[in-house]
Amino acid sequence: MNVIQCYAPTKDDNEDVKDQFYHRLQLIVEKCPTKDLTILMRNLNVKVGMDNTGYEEITRRYVLVERNENGERFANL
Repeated sequence: MNVIQCYAPTKDDNEDVKDQFYHRLQLIVEKCPTKDLTILMRNLNVKVGMDNTGYEEITRRYVLVERNENGERFANL
């Protein structure tokens, strides 16, 4: 089992800070063996949104808000 805990930049942080955070998080997630359970404990400051098209494996359509930019970054991990 892999447990990753993190706190993401907010929507008001600059793009470079957000890019660096999500790049580093992606590298960490990629190091986790796919056969292992990976739990991501986080405050990602995201809104994943209602439209789960293309993301059906990671989210359902139960959310009543629009996806924000950080939600898009998270969904693309």
